[in-house]
Amino acid sequence: MADDEADIYDGVRANFPLTFGKQSKSHTPLEAIHNATRRSGTNPPSSSSKPANTSALPSLSSSSKEWLNSLRSTKKPTPTIADRGGGSEIGPPSPPHPRAEDYNDDGVMVGPPPPPPPGVGSGADEDEDDEMIGPPPPPSASNLSSDDDDDSNGDELGNRFRIPLSNEIVLKGHTKVVSALAVDHTGSRVLSGSYDYLVRMYDFQGMNSRLQSFRQLEPAEGHQVRNLSWSPTADRFLCVTGSAQAKIYDRDGLTLGEFMKGDMYIRDLKNTKGHISGLTCGEWHPKTKETILTSSEDGSLRIWDVNDFKSQKQVIKPKLARPGRVPVTTCAWDHDGKRIAGGVGDGSIQVWSIKPGWGSRPDIHIEKSHSDDITCLKFSSDGNMLLSRSFDGSLKVWDMRKTKEALKVFEDLPNNYGQTNIAFSPGEDLFFTGTSVERESTVGGLLCFFDRANLELVSRVGISPSCSVVRCCWHPKLNQIFATVGDKNQGGTHILYDPTISERGALVCVARAPRKKSIDDFEAKPVIHNPHALPLFRDQPSRKRQREKVLKDPLKSHKPELPITGPGFGGRVGASQGSLLTQYLMKQGGMIKETWMEEDPREAILKYADAAAKDPKFIAPAYADTQPEPVFAKSDSEEEEK
Repeated sequence: MADDEADIYDGVRANFPLTFGKQSKSHTPLEAIHNATRRSGTNPPSSSSKPANTSALPSLSSSSKEWLNSLRSTKKPTPTIADRGGGSEIGPPSPPHPRAEDYNDDGVMVGPPPPPPPGVGSGADEDEDDEMIGPPPPPSASNLSSDDDDDSNGDELGNRFRIPLSNEIVLKGHTKVVSALAVDHTGSRVLSGSYDYLVRMYDFQGMNSRLQSFRQLEPAEGHQVRNLSWSPTADRFLCVTGSAQAKIYDRDGLTLGEFMKGDMYIRDLKNTKGHISGLTCGEWHPKTKETILTSSEDGSLRIWDVNDFKSQKQVIKPKLARPGRVPVTTCAWDHDGKRIAGGVGDGSIQVWSIKPGWGSRPDIHIEKSHSDDITCLKFSSDGNMLLSRSFDGSLKVWDMRKTKEALKVFEDLPNNYGQTNIAFSPGEDLFFTGTSVERESTVGGLLCFFDRANLELVSRVGISPSCSVVRCCWHPKLNQIFATVGDKNQGGTHILYDPTISERGALVCVARAPRKKSIDDFEAKPVIHNPHALPLFRDQPSRKRQREKVLKDPLKSHKPELPITGPGFGGRVGASQGSLLTQYLMKQGGMIKETWMEEDPREAILKYADAAAKDPKFIAPAYADTQPEPVFAKSDSEEEEK
């Protein structure tokens, strides 16, 4: 019946032009869209999670195939049942194997015969030369080797944690490493800050597949962006830069205020109204929307009230072995906002409990926790575990009930950026961090996942072959992993997701195609035919020609009169033989003798010595009695001639 209706419709539709009626838009299927963003080295869509085997090579993005091939040392074995599902069955259960007695039934068989069980019919069927049709039956679980058992254990681990790694998109726009990242609690807006001094704002609901930011800010000119933090209500966010003043913006990127800067000439930091050196970190209170915590290079932590930008509420000075100013490199709230942790430049971790009458004396002081500056501190939700990340390339796990020694130390995690952080998975079964790219290393930037229960490395996921991974975040509502990367020349935010287990976020904007340009979007640019009509665009007139005209005028330039050659005219006496008339007459009469060219200047002066001695004038008579007799040097001309 349906075929008849389709034929009738096609027959009637053939009598009308193609442009008649409403044309349906062609939609790209979601499967094709997600296949375009799929990461190489991931499982097919049927397996929704990636095996998290510690011995497996890192899975890489589609732009890193060459790097992946160079890292492969052995060829991967053919995946088996345990490899695909890791012992956990996906889809409907497989039918039970038929028993040998089932083949002796006298009933009539309906449908194709079931496959024989292993070992059944091996004698009679060997004589038949029939070719097998279709794929071979899967091997039974008893035939799996011990290596397959190990792989299945790793796959079970990956299935248990459900890490979304199958697809990847990149939010670009920065020209240097992305050092700050913040995703609001609803998962609709993403903030990224970079060493290029800019903060870019992305909105998943209004963004299409071009993945462009809708706004960019420059909080402090010439200062790197070091941290971004959303308020608990996600209506404002905190921006921490390399300057001494933090800024508060609203959800749309409009400036709400800037905190006060302290007086750098006051020695006691508790008497200053703000930080006096560059900020290192800052976080919004997890529960209270009016409270903010910042740390600075001046060696203090400060608690601020958002409603008062002119002074802080509390100043915290860390405990030091010797007096001085040691920078506080990072700070953090616990899950309930009842404790504060700070990483000090001397390698110590100090924790303060917020209670009535509390001060700068720390409740927990872990000395020499790291051999270099601490870049991040992270509390667990129950408050019993503290994670620390440092420049020394290590990640340490601390039990807050026993802080003499670390529970576990993970080494070989290179870190070259002061903003490298640690993050927990939504259920806190995992914690993970990024690694930096070293100069002579062939391994790029990785995300390393660790099991919290067993305190062991679970998986290493490759993010970029040439850029370091700095900030990372696993959003609980979106179930998507954010990782910022970059170097001196580029920067971006990688978003890892899985269409089967992730929600909204990247799935929304990837499926939204950019709007096609129509003829209505065309705007003719106005042509300015007389650009110099306004004084603003008019060039300054050149005064060179005016100066040349003034120089030619003898009156304006005050040029002296030149002597007249030849007979005189106009009341002026002319010259003859190169001199004036009076000079000519005096020379001819012998009154003017030009002997100065031939006369010795010393002798010309000494010939007046006798007259000056006999008839002194002016000042000489006053010093006649006290002045010594002048002695003139004899002429050396005779000696020189000899």
